[in-house]
Amino acid sequence: MKANTTLFPPQNKSNLLDGIAIFVQVVQSKSFVNAAEKMNHSTSYISKEVSKLETRLGVRLLHRTTRTLSLTSEGEVYYQQCQQIIEDALQVESSISGRQQIPQGRLKLSCPVGIGVSRIRPILAEFLAKYPKITLDIDLNDHKVDLVADGFDIVIRAAVQLEDSSLISRRFMNSTSLTLASPEYLKNHGTPMHPEELVDHQMISYRNLKTPETWHYTTKSGHKTQTHVTSRVSCNNSEMMISLCLAGQGIIRMPLFNLREEVESGKLIPLFEDLMPINIGVYLVYPSKKNMPAKLRCFIDFIMEKLGDS
Repeated sequence: MKANTTLFPPQNKSNLLDGIAIFVQVVQSKSFVNAAEKMNHSTSYISKEVSKLETRLGVRLLHRTTRTLSLTSEGEVYYQQCQQIIEDALQVESSISGRQQIPQGRLKLSCPVGIGVSRIRPILAEFLAKYPKITLDIDLNDHKVDLVADGFDIVIRAAVQLEDSSLISRRFMNSTSLTLASPEYLKNHGTPMHPEELVDHQMISYRNLKTPETWHYTTKSGHKTQTHVTSRVSCNNSEMMISLCLAGQGIIRMPLFNLREEVESGKLIPLFEDLMPINIGVYLVYPSKKNMPAKLRCFIDFIMEKLGDS
């Protein structure tokens, strides 16, 4: 609904509520001195603000003597209306403050597919049961979203190192990035013994990385090396990459958090185990710790409790 802009002249809008709270406090306190003490102001300041209010309204609101203070007939009408305005404002403030205290409302979350399916999905039902007034809007997507511009409350990101940002990040899980192939692929194409040999193999690369075809490795002595590969398949979805790798169509490099069962069962074979593993941090990223809504605070605490340091 469009606001009515003709109720008050433009010159009066900026000071429309000036002095109202002070006037009400003076009436309730029955003196300027008592009102000044309660509002932590000087008596002269309180008196001047009431006088300015009367001047603006063009009526006298209070009868003043050295010993008594009473309302004029206009003041009585004005006091009743102002008291209701203040009560309504307090009720609105209490309602908004209460919403910050009670976990409720829509929580918009972005999460990579692999983490979402393997780690977040198993605990979501418990979260929803624990917080019945929270509704979830979940975007499972391996594409990096803009938290603020896209309107997310929180995003989950996995990275060797997060980019510098004004956003708050909190690591809750670690993983290891492995180079993997299926037994069928290794049988048909041979097993590469060093990353340099990957140039002769069929590679499945993760397109969302800055340099998806540059694979970095570190020896146990600390020597860093990089290999430039040529992708037979370039993909932005980890589930698709895993499926193709399991089908023997190429070699992938991926964090272990959504591949543990495949590795432990032998469906996928780790390569280059004589090299240092690459640690991947999984982070909760959100705008600010200040004035955090209860729904967001509860989600962060829940994730940290269930998955923290896993």
